[in-house]
Amino acid sequence: MNRGQPPPTTDLAALARRQRRRRQALVHGLAYAGLAFIGFTMALPLLWMVSTSLKSPRAVVTYPPEFIPREQMTWREPQSGREYPIFRYSPVGQASRLPIPLPGQTPVVPNSSTGETPLVEGKSLAVAVLRYLPGQAEVKVLDAGWEREPPIRVPLYVWEDGRQVPTLQPLKRVRPHFENYPRAWTAMRLQRGWLGFDLPYQVRVRLFGQTWQIGPWRWEGLPLRNAFLVFYLNSLLVAVAVTVGTLVTSALAAFAFARLEFPGRNALFLTYLSTLMVPFVVTMIPIFALLKLLRLTDTYFALIVPVMFSAYGTFLLRQFFLAIPRDLEDAARLDGCGHLGVLRHVILPLSKPALATLGTFTFLGTWNSFMWPLIVINSEEKMPLMVGLYAFMGEYSAQWHLLMAASVMVMVPVILVFVLGQRYFIEGIVLSGMKG
Repeated sequence: MNRGQPPPTTDLAALARRQRRRRQALVHGLAYAGLAFIGFTMALPLLWMVSTSLKSPRAVVTYPPEFIPREQMTWREPQSGREYPIFRYSPVGQASRLPIPLPGQTPVVPNSSTGETPLVEGKSLAVAVLRYLPGQAEVKVLDAGWEREPPIRVPLYVWEDGRQVPTLQPLKRVRPHFENYPRAWTAMRLQRGWLGFDLPYQVRVRLFGQTWQIGPWRWEGLPLRNAFLVFYLNSLLVAVAVTVGTLVTSALAAFAFARLEFPGRNALFLTYLSTLMVPFVVTMIPIFALLKLLRLTDTYFALIVPVMFSAYGTFLLRQFFLAIPRDLEDAARLDGCGHLGVLRHVILPLSKPALATLGTFTFLGTWNSFMWPLIVINSEEKMPLMVGLYAFMGEYSAQWHLLMAASVMVMVPVILVFVLGQRYFIEGIVLSGMKG
């Protein structure tokens, strides 16, 4: 190539492509780094909860808090069997006066009158603290050569460069307490069985010349006394019932608003949709008053029926049903299907992404519900998990390690439901491969 002549066009195009690829790689790298940081930030509370569930009660309240579940090592005295905490003693400055012996040599015992420590500055030793004294600690040196020596006294703090430096640092080891999970599972017991009920009503019927009394009824329920298992069963029962009921009622209402022609359909749909602007906390007290009047509080009916009608679910399914071509509906009607037949054989099979999305959201919302069950349920044997977790909170203290272990176990069904339904989240609510 001659000097002064421009490079060929192919070289310029290749250079431009390389620069473009570098810019794209930089942009993608920054985007992935930002997403990874956001994901780690969102996962940090979950990781901290799992870490706390594996700690001992003492490790939970240590300061500064530690992420990894560790606990202080202890030494058991052979004579009494008592355990003492182990520290790492680091003598500095005036804390050491006499040389430390080598392994196999006879150590120099401390002067009982002065309490001087036969240690060398900069040499750290493992010691067990037997008791604390004013400004000092009586310790047993655990390193080689000190097994048979009497305890010595060491200062708790020394002055170095005008500042106070502690000489004892706790020795800790990683020890996850997996036994917290079975302890949390069996921590509470119930007084009554599961699904027990009382019907205080009585009816007298005169038949064949005699008066027969029907009721009251009382059933003690199934012999389940494990409170956490009962809370789990209650949450599963309520969440599954509310999810199925919401799918059924929302699908029927959405089909009527999307496919049926009747006077005032759009006005009625807008009126029903406007209920989304009313928070549930506003309607909570009137619904509770109605249930109280009907004597249905503290029942599974109060947990299931009032929350199984969803305006959001109706709107979501209606918009999905409108995207399904009417040609399929007309073909089904030619085969003799009625309204319910079209809904069952045509609409619902093509609406699996929307049904899975609505079902997942409903299950998660019901599983994590706290305020409504707290208001309508008084009996322990009918409490769901979110209310039952408060049993770990005492009046003056809380068993945080058991509470976190129970919280981790509560999250297992939620994670399973999300994993099973994530494929439908990716599909969205747009009917793939078919547009009306």
